[in-house]
Amino acid sequence: MAEQSIAGAPRVMAAEGDRSARARAVIALLCLALTLSVFLSLTSGASDASAVRVIRDWFTGAVPADAALAARDQLIVYDIRMPRVLLGALIGAALAVCGAVMQGLFRNPLADPGLIGVSAGSSLGAVAIIVLDATWLAPVTLAFGTLALPLAAFFGGLAVTLLLYAIATRQGRTSVATMLLAGIAISALAMALTGVLIFMADDRQLRDLTFWQLGSLAGATWPKIGTVGPVIILAIAAMPFLSRGLNALALGEATAGHLGIPVQRLKYTAIVGVSAAVGASVAVSGGIGFIGIVVPHVLRLAIGPDNRYLLPASALLGASLLLIADAVARTIVAPAELPIGIVTAVAGAPFFLWILLRKRGVIDL
Repeated sequence: MAEQSIAGAPRVMAAEGDRSARARAVIALLCLALTLSVFLSLTSGASDASAVRVIRDWFTGAVPADAALAARDQLIVYDIRMPRVLLGALIGAALAVCGAVMQGLFRNPLADPGLIGVSAGSSLGAVAIIVLDATWLAPVTLAFGTLALPLAAFFGGLAVTLLLYAIATRQGRTSVATMLLAGIAISALAMALTGVLIFMADDRQLRDLTFWQLGSLAGATWPKIGTVGPVIILAIAAMPFLSRGLNALALGEATAGHLGIPVQRLKYTAIVGVSAAVGASVAVSGGIGFIGIVVPHVLRLAIGPDNRYLLPASALLGASLLLIADAVARTIVAPAELPIGIVTAVAGAPFFLWILLRKRGVIDL
């Protein structure tokens, strides 16, 4: 037996090496895919503005023949499309990475950031600003202007996170199961309150609410990126440091603890990071579903469950897919714009059902 184990060790190590090499190759391809997605998003839209000409003139310093046309193109590319591309990449990366972290934390391939109620809390904060901006929340909207909506959504998600952590933590230990159940309950309560606010809304507000809840990057501006961008970037940058702990957690909490992983600190860091990234994303884009479920699962099939590769690959693929979905949303019914949440739902829902049927009898919900 010992000889068989020793003889089999090189084959196992070789297989792991091949998996790592494949993961690195996939990450390299995803970097190329993200570059192409950025180019596609910059050149797509109802306007005929040429991003290629604007970028070429910017790099070469050439003087355009038609100054008015060049000024229009620069306005569209720099002030409309570029913020949208950057925000879309950040949100796609955040949702995908958060999905991978949640699936690792719950050890369930169907886990999603929405499970802990952050999206519902963020939506409640945003809807409150939209509906009550002319009543007792008028001083808030007057003080913060266009930033009132993203700030309200962000703090709504943060409030839900703090409440969940207080409910699920006892004697310094956080129960993931309790947090999941509490998240479902708080999500239902937040959705009920959101429904009350929607009932109070007028026709103009209802149109804004409907479009926002279906998800959109149409409101992307440089000030909004300056508000939520640092939060999303910091959260995404912190997630890869959780990879070792998430890998160990796949063996069970007790085993991870015996391996020297601070399980409670890992849970707290993961939950706070997910809450910050998802709350900030929902604050400026509304509800965009299925990115957090589909992307990690596809990559897990391709490169395996090792979070050292899964988390950065998820960020790259999530950013690429959301940019492609946004390009489709802007062009499929041009000059109108389709909510991006519809595009991701149409593509993601069948895949989600396939995952559910494939894992039927294996996943313990």
